[in-house]
Amino acid sequence: MTQASSQATSDAGPLAGVRVLDLSRLVAGNMLSLQLADFGAEVIKLEPDKGDPLRDWQEEGVSAWWKVYGRNKRSIRVDLRDPEGKRRLTALVPTAQVLIEGFRPGTMETAGFGPDALLALNPKLVIVRVSGFGQTGPYAARPGFGSLVEAMSGFAAKNGFADKPPALPNMALADMVAGLSGAFAAVMALRVAEQPGGAGQVIDLSLLEPLHAMLGPDAAIHRLFGRVPSRTGNRVSITAPRNVYLTADGEWVALSASTQDMAFRLFAAIGRADMASDPRFSTNAARLDNVVEVDRVVGAFIGRLSLSDALAFFERAHVTVGPVYDPADFAADPHVRGRGVLVEAPDADTGTLPMHAPFPRLSRTPGAIRRQAPALGQDEADILGALA
Repeated sequence: MTQASSQATSDAGPLAGVRVLDLSRLVAGNMLSLQLADFGAEVIKLEPDKGDPLRDWQEEGVSAWWKVYGRNKRSIRVDLRDPEGKRRLTALVPTAQVLIEGFRPGTMETAGFGPDALLALNPKLVIVRVSGFGQTGPYAARPGFGSLVEAMSGFAAKNGFADKPPALPNMALADMVAGLSGAFAAVMALRVAEQPGGAGQVIDLSLLEPLHAMLGPDAAIHRLFGRVPSRTGNRVSITAPRNVYLTADGEWVALSASTQDMAFRLFAAIGRADMASDPRFSTNAARLDNVVEVDRVVGAFIGRLSLSDALAFFERAHVTVGPVYDPADFAADPHVRGRGVLVEAPDADTGTLPMHAPFPRLSRTPGAIRRQAPALGQDEADILGALA
């Protein structure tokens, strides 16, 4: 596993010189600001006196979420209900290029820091407003937890197996997708603000819209054909075969033969070249109609092989198969290790901790892990002293 120091570069990153004030809480805003921080922005977490609630998401007493998504950031305490907190934010806004907030719509206005007030303090400020359903519309005032969005976006309805309830993801999927979308939006808005005569603007980032966009053409398909996506487990409605299959030693492989050539190559490799001319399997549409039999044939062949033998066999046959990994498998994989997908980042409590390396990979100005997640209020003397 790559050491975090090897990710560092003498260049400060493409966003060096950009100061980000992050008033957000939990995952979406922290994912957004992490992307900016990894690529050189100075991200200052403005936390309540109890800290970002992400610090409380602990595994056996360890704030693993905070250690990962708080990296490369600085921390000061700011309570917008308190005159001192208001004074701190008022002093910081003119020094920043981006402000991220994740409160329920209207909260910033009530505190005296709505967009008009912020832009009056800093006309070039990019303001990212993260919420569950957006700043407008009938649901704007609803709490914006990602689980609600994962249900309402259409994701849960198509996720899982037909004979089981709709399945919510067991990860902060809506928040993660929104955070990545928000980082892209912030950089676009920064480019506008930096142009001659440019100005700041407000980014209305809901959790709902980016996740729904990930569902592809579901809305169009429903309009055209009246068809509602069904829960198909590990199968998909557009191509077959595509599933996970059990090996002889109790492991799992994922296989996707999503083109005609790949499907025929698979059939030939497993000794069933006849399936390419069988009308039940000779086209993608036919394979979808007969997917149970396709899976039975493929599964029976894979079930006679160990995991290592199955992977080696299909690699020689140039068929797209991969193992189903847990975290230990992923960390040990030679490709993951060779590319440095995980890095060992310094950690005050454990020495080092593995976490994802900055992404995407820029050839000239790569991201870097420059500092570990801060303790609550750790940077107050430095940041606030510079304002005095």
